[in-house]
Amino acid sequence: MSETFSKDFNTNKKMIDELFQVDKSFDLIYRVVTIGGRAACFYFIDGFCKDEVMEKILEYLYKLTPDQMPETAHDFLKNALPYGEIDLISDENALIQRTLSGVPILVIDGYDKFLAMDFRTYPARGVDEPEKDKVMRGSKDGFVETVVYNTALIRRRIRSPKLVMEMNTVGHSSRTDVVLAYMSDRVEPKMLQDIKNRLGKIDIDALTMNQESLAECLYQHKWYNPFPKFKFTERPDTTAASILEGSIVILVDTSPSAMILPTSVFDIIEDADDYYFPPVTGTYLRISRIIINILAVLLTPTFLLLFMRPEWIPECLSFIVIEDPINIPIFMQLLILEFAIDGLRLASLNTPTMFSTPLSVVAGIVLGDYTVSSGWFNSEIMLYMAFVAVANYTQVSFELGYALKFMRLILICLTAAFHVYGYAAGIFLTVLCIVRNKTISGKSYIYPLLPFNYKQFMRRFCRISLPHSEKVK
Repeated sequence: MSETFSKDFNTNKKMIDELFQVDKSFDLIYRVVTIGGRAACFYFIDGFCKDEVMEKILEYLYKLTPDQMPETAHDFLKNALPYGEIDLISDENALIQRTLSGVPILVIDGYDKFLAMDFRTYPARGVDEPEKDKVMRGSKDGFVETVVYNTALIRRRIRSPKLVMEMNTVGHSSRTDVVLAYMSDRVEPKMLQDIKNRLGKIDIDALTMNQESLAECLYQHKWYNPFPKFKFTERPDTTAASILEGSIVILVDTSPSAMILPTSVFDIIEDADDYYFPPVTGTYLRISRIIINILAVLLTPTFLLLFMRPEWIPECLSFIVIEDPINIPIFMQLLILEFAIDGLRLASLNTPTMFSTPLSVVAGIVLGDYTVSSGWFNSEIMLYMAFVAVANYTQVSFELGYALKFMRLILICLTAAFHVYGYAAGIFLTVLCIVRNKTISGKSYIYPLLPFNYKQFMRRFCRISLPHSEKVK
């Protein structure tokens, strides 16, 4: 790239001051100093700079004499600076990117290149256990909003030179750091190149909602299919395991979660806790999770169908027949409670922590007791909807939970309108949405069921022993 800077200090300083509007931004700090008898200036963002490191570097630079100043910026970098993380900047785009990322810039009279000294520090919280991805057994650390810390958590678990962390920048205004993490010897080259091409073609002003904005740019799927194309996790152990299996992980700065791709429905349902227990226990947890999610979709529509066709109820299940007076149609009760559960969920997110428990108790009493005694809802409907509400939390993916919820609502509406034909059509539509779905790599969303692979099928449904004896060539 052609050089865009001058050797004249005043010219360079004027250009930088105008470019970054230094006189208007209070947090962009500049410090004019003299190094080896030459005029120089530091530019840095307040809050990103390690003061103790800056002090040490200035202490060293102030000791330089004019006869010790090298002829070029490259020689100055090699011989006059003791700090290791230093690059040369020779064009305006690199200057903007590094400066606004928090890297201090040093401009010296007589040099047509600037020195970028990366001794940044990031405002960050501790790597505590994630609030969403709770850990039953295993590591209690979790991702934070700083991408450098997140890559370090992965590096700590995968100490292999084959682990590649590629840095990309997305967004004209935000210039958000996006990291591609993968194992160079295990990732599928075609899929990797496809992801890189998609990242390179993104033309957006800013990643306003970080990972969700990036996901919509990477894959513009059909809006009517709610099943997720990506798996999100806040656990470094899950992320490291996915990378070792050949997946690609995308980390976005300011986001405390990793985006794993390609992802099938079985990848989303799978949980890291399955591998922290013996194979029998892990298999039980995995199969239970799958069955509960299926029941979460089918329970209330099946009950509605049996209510409309009581002659189909076997004698052994006669107790499920509603004997109390029905003031509101069962169909309407189910719909009202579906929206009421979401209302309680949204209310809990915005409730102050000190009030969350008392308000939850009050809400439970009001909805669970008084609504039944007043005749709004029947106790059987409350029981089934309570199961559905709890079943949504058996897996950590909110996206999959709401996808199953939408399928359940469609199934309820079709069953209420067309009875058994609507019930069959709803199940067919649900299966069709899953089967016709594709991963971001274009493969089947329900692999290894379609196409069928017995070995991978057993790995998905059964928690087999860890392959301690297997070696990667």
